[in-house]
Formats: sequence, C-alpha cells, structure tokens
Amino acid sequence: MNNVLEILLVEDNEGDIEMTQRAFQDGKSACNISVVNDGMEALDFLNKRGDYANAPSPQLIFLDLNMPRMDGKQFLDAIKSEAQWKPIPVIMFTSSESPKDIRECYERHASCYVVKPFDGKEFIDAVRRVVDVWNNLGQLPCICSVAHIQKINKK
Repeated sequence: MNNVLEILLVEDNEGDIEMTQRAFQDGKSACNISVVNDGMEALDFLNKRGDYANAPSPQLIFLDLNMPRMDGKQFLDAIKSEAQWKPIPVIMFTSSESPKDIRECYERHASCYVVKPFDGKEFIDAVRRVVDVWNNLGQLPCICSVAHIQKINKK
C-alpha cells in the first residue's frame, strides 16, 4: 500500500505518545499520527468539532484503556454504536494485562488488544508490527463521510 495511513492515537501518557511517534521517525512507514488525550477529545476529533474541524479521518485507532474523562471502554462503546465509525479498526494499546479488561474490550468490538511493552525498543517494535499488519497485510475499510456514503448508495 502506498497511501499515507491516517492513525489516531488516543493516549494521555506523554512518554507513550513520544514512543509511539518515535516508531515512525525512520520514514519506512507512511503514516500520519494525530494525537488526542482522552475519549472525549477523540469524539471531538471524529466529529470534527472545535479545534478538530479540519481533522483527517482516521483509518486506524490506537486506544489506551485508562484515561481521564472518558476511558477506552467508554470510547469503544461510543464509536462502535455509530455506523460511520464502526468499521474503523481499534487497537487497544494499554498496560493492562487483566483478563477482564481484555474480554471487555473484545466484547466492545476492539480489533486487537496489545499490552504495551515496558522496554523502549520492544514498545517501538510492537507499534511498527501492528501498523505493518494493518497497512501492508490487512485490508482497511474506506472511511467516508455519511454524505459520501449516501451519495454512493443512490447510484
């Protein structure tokens, strides 16, 4: 795939944001990473509200579990109940190894659950491997606006 992959990173930990961004500094993966700090900001981003009026539409979401205001599970509930966002693959990228958290995220239709490695090199490698699967091996859905979908359906 030669297109730029639009990724939304929903993360409140500055160190993890920096490590995730560092994973793409080598220029091997054509990715644009947008960052928001919690589920509420992520919903504003998806809805193109406020500061996010010109936000790109993400093709892949990396989502932390434990965040202020709206956590990862609440965010999953919100986007997976909306037809326009339901097809976006959501990668849970979190430090929780709790079987309960893992089960509950998959019940909420997470596409993948990855426990963040503590080692910096392993962290970067994990991010790159996930993106490689979704950008080069897997097929991503076309995420279009509702108006665009309605126009296609009328044809």
